[in-house]
Amino acid sequence: MRKHNKRITDVNVIIDLLTTCHVGRLGTIGSDGWPMIKPLNFAWHEGRIYFHCALEGEKLEDIRRNDRVCFEVDLPIAYVKGTTENPCRAEYLYRSVIVRGRARMVDERREKVVALNALMNKYQPDVEWRDYPEEKLSITGIVRIDVEEMVGKEDLGNDALRERAQQLLADRTQLPVIIG
Repeated sequence: MRKHNKRITDVNVIIDLLTTCHVGRLGTIGSDGWPMIKPLNFAWHEGRIYFHCALEGEKLEDIRRNDRVCFEVDLPIAYVKGTTENPCRAEYLYRSVIVRGRARMVDERREKVVALNALMNKYQPDVEWRDYPEEKLSITGIVRIDVEEMVGKEDLGNDALRERAQQLLADRTQLPVIIG
């Protein structure tokens, strides 16, 4: 990371982002050699990232060809407007995490259920049942990313903005906001 002062050093902040952000972006290498990025729902569970997908498609083809992936989440906090005198004063306050790892299909039933439960707990916490019919499991793909490296980055602004950014982070219901 070029700007070490922006690195998130508290692993709990990184885990919080992976637990609470609703959309992640999966980076793979396409069949034509070009990078591909796909937004998706995901769950962070016991140090791994899980997502569900169809049993066929571009994501899986890319992963089968090359299991090295990149995964990103970000939390926009606030956009700080520039001024008429200094429009370049504009800045964006954020937190983000980039993960590098290896992806693979999950075939074992128990792990598939664990992954689906993690996804359900995140996206539909009021759903009571936690077992899945075999016919649904057999047509649902689950991919696990085994994390090899995680780097968090943040820009919470200067001292005057940092306190406001911390307040906004405490109440995420309004994010992102415009300041100025």
